[in-house]
Amino acid sequence: MTLAKIVYASMTGNTEEIADIVAEALEDLELEVEIDECTQVDAADFEAADICVVATYTYGDGDLPDEIVDFYEDLQELDLSGKIFGVCGSGDTFYDYYCKSVDDFEAAFLKTGATKGAESVKVEMAAEEEDIENLEAFAKKLVTAAS
Repeated sequence: MTLAKIVYASMTGNTEEIADIVAEALEDLELEVEIDECTQVDAADFEAADICVVATYTYGDGDLPDEIVDFYEDLQELDLSGKIFGVCGSGDTFYDYYCKSVDDFEAAFLKTGATKGAESVKVEMAAEEEDIENLEAFAKKLVTAAS
Protein backbone atom coordinates (compact mmCIF):
# COMPACT_ATOMS: atom_id res chain seq x y z
CA MET A 1 0.00 0.00 0.00
CA THR A 2 1.25 3.50 -0.82
CA LEU A 3 2.36 5.39 2.28
CA ALA A 4 1.88 9.15 2.57
CA LYS A 5 3.63 10.93 5.43
CA ILE A 6 2.46 14.39 6.43
CA VAL A 7 4.50 16.56 8.77
CA TYR A 8 3.08 19.85 9.97
CA ALA A 9 3.83 22.91 12.09
CA SER A 10 0.85 24.77 13.50
CA MET A 11 0.58 27.56 16.04
CA THR A 12 -3.10 28.50 15.84
CA GLY A 13 -4.49 25.19 14.57
CA ASN A 14 -5.05 26.45 11.01
CA THR A 15 -2.16 24.49 9.52
CA GLU A 16 -3.00 21.38 11.52
CA GLU A 17 -6.49 21.58 10.01
CA ILE A 18 -4.95 21.92 6.53
CA ALA A 19 -2.82 18.82 7.19
CA ASP A 20 -5.91 16.94 8.41
CA ILE A 21 -7.84 17.86 5.24
CA VAL A 22 -5.01 16.50 3.07
CA ALA A 23 -4.73 13.37 5.24
CA GLU A 24 -8.45 12.66 4.95
CA ALA A 25 -8.37 13.18 1.17
CA LEU A 26 -5.44 10.76 0.86
CA GLU A 27 -7.19 8.18 3.05
CA ASP A 28 -10.29 8.51 0.86
CA LEU A 29 -8.01 7.60 -2.06
CA GLU A 30 -7.07 4.43 -0.15
CA LEU A 31 -3.57 5.40 0.92
CA GLU A 32 -1.99 4.62 4.24
CA VAL A 33 -1.41 7.99 5.95
CA GLU A 34 0.85 8.95 8.84
CA ILE A 35 0.48 12.50 10.17
CA ASP A 36 2.82 14.00 12.75
CA GLU A 37 3.63 17.34 14.33
CA CYS A 38 7.14 18.40 13.23
CA THR A 39 8.79 18.16 16.66
CA GLN A 40 7.68 14.52 17.03
CA VAL A 41 9.50 13.13 13.96
CA ASP A 42 12.78 13.24 12.06
CA ALA A 43 13.10 14.35 8.45
CA ALA A 44 14.63 10.92 7.75
CA ASP A 45 11.19 9.40 8.44
CA PHE A 46 10.29 10.55 4.92
CA GLU A 47 12.66 7.86 3.58
CA ALA A 48 10.02 5.21 4.41
CA ALA A 49 7.20 7.07 2.65
CA ASP A 50 6.14 7.14 -1.01
CA ILE A 51 4.52 10.59 -0.76
CA CYS A 52 6.04 13.27 1.48
CA VAL A 53 3.99 16.30 2.51
CA VAL A 54 4.90 19.28 4.65
CA ALA A 55 2.21 21.66 5.90
CA THR A 56 3.62 24.77 7.53
CA TYR A 57 2.68 28.28 8.43
CA THR A 58 4.89 31.31 7.83
CA TYR A 59 5.83 33.29 10.90
CA GLY A 60 6.08 37.07 10.89
CA ASP A 61 7.80 38.51 7.86
CA GLY A 62 8.56 35.34 5.91
CA ASP A 63 10.24 33.30 8.64
CA LEU A 64 10.09 29.56 9.14
CA PRO A 65 8.39 28.65 12.42
CA ASP A 66 11.06 28.03 15.09
CA GLU A 67 9.77 24.52 15.75
CA ILE A 68 10.31 23.36 12.15
CA VAL A 69 13.76 24.87 11.47
CA ASP A 70 15.71 21.73 12.49
CA PHE A 71 13.40 19.54 10.40
CA TYR A 72 13.89 21.91 7.43
CA GLU A 73 17.68 21.80 7.75
CA ASP A 74 17.75 18.00 8.14
CA LEU A 75 15.42 17.54 5.15
CA GLN A 76 17.93 19.16 2.81
CA GLU A 77 20.55 16.52 3.71
CA LEU A 78 18.36 13.60 2.56
CA ASP A 79 18.24 11.75 -0.74
CA LEU A 80 14.55 11.36 -1.52
CA SER A 81 14.98 10.37 -5.16
CA GLY A 82 11.95 8.41 -6.31
CA LYS A 83 9.67 10.06 -3.74
CA ILE A 84 6.79 12.38 -4.55
CA PHE A 85 6.44 15.56 -2.50
CA GLY A 86 3.93 18.32 -1.93
CA VAL A 87 3.85 21.40 0.27
CA CYS A 88 0.90 23.33 1.63
CA GLY A 89 0.38 25.82 4.37
CA SER A 90 -1.19 28.92 5.78
CA GLY A 91 -0.21 32.54 5.85
CA ASP A 92 -1.51 36.07 6.14
CA THR A 93 -1.48 38.47 3.19
CA PHE A 94 -0.98 41.28 5.72
CA TYR A 95 2.74 40.39 5.60
CA ASP A 96 5.09 41.14 2.69
CA TYR A 97 6.10 37.49 2.26
CA TYR A 98 2.85 35.55 2.02
CA CYS A 99 3.34 31.83 2.75
CA LYS A 100 7.11 32.09 2.16
CA SER A 101 7.73 28.98 4.29
CA VAL A 102 5.75 26.95 1.73
CA ASP A 103 8.15 28.14 -0.98
CA ASP A 104 11.16 27.46 1.27
CA PHE A 105 10.07 23.86 1.81
CA GLU A 106 9.42 23.36 -1.89
CA ALA A 107 13.03 24.46 -2.60
CA ALA A 108 14.30 22.17 0.18
CA PHE A 109 12.46 19.16 -1.26
CA LEU A 110 13.86 19.86 -4.73
CA LYS A 111 17.38 19.65 -3.23
CA THR A 112 16.58 16.10 -2.05
CA GLY A 113 15.89 14.82 -5.58
CA ALA A 114 12.22 14.22 -4.80
CA THR A 115 9.65 14.90 -7.54
CA LYS A 116 7.07 17.64 -7.11
CA GLY A 117 3.71 15.89 -7.38
CA ALA A 118 1.41 18.92 -7.23
CA GLU A 119 1.53 22.68 -7.14
CA SER A 120 1.82 24.00 -3.60
CA VAL A 121 -1.38 25.16 -1.92
CA LYS A 122 -1.36 28.39 0.08
CA VAL A 123 -4.27 29.17 2.38
CA GLU A 124 -5.11 32.61 3.76
CA MET A 125 -5.43 31.95 7.50
CA ALA A 126 -8.04 29.16 7.95
CA ALA A 127 -9.22 26.82 5.19
CA GLU A 128 -12.56 27.76 3.66
CA GLU A 129 -14.68 25.90 1.08
CA GLU A 130 -12.51 26.78 -1.94
CA ASP A 131 -9.32 25.98 0.00
CA ILE A 132 -10.69 22.57 0.97
CA GLU A 133 -11.44 21.82 -2.69
CA ASN A 134 -7.89 22.93 -3.63
CA LEU A 135 -6.38 20.73 -0.91
CA GLU A 136 -8.43 17.72 -2.04
CA ALA A 137 -7.30 18.31 -5.65
CA PHE A 138 -3.70 18.63 -4.35
CA ALA A 139 -4.02 15.20 -2.69
CA LYS A 140 -5.39 13.63 -5.90
CA LYS A 141 -2.49 15.03 -7.93
CA LEU A 142 0.03 13.62 -5.45
CA VAL A 143 -1.57 10.18 -5.74
CA THR A 144 -1.62 10.37 -9.55
CA ALA A 145 2.06 11.37 -9.57
CA ALA A 146 2.92 8.43 -7.30
CA SER A 147 1.10 5.82 -9.42
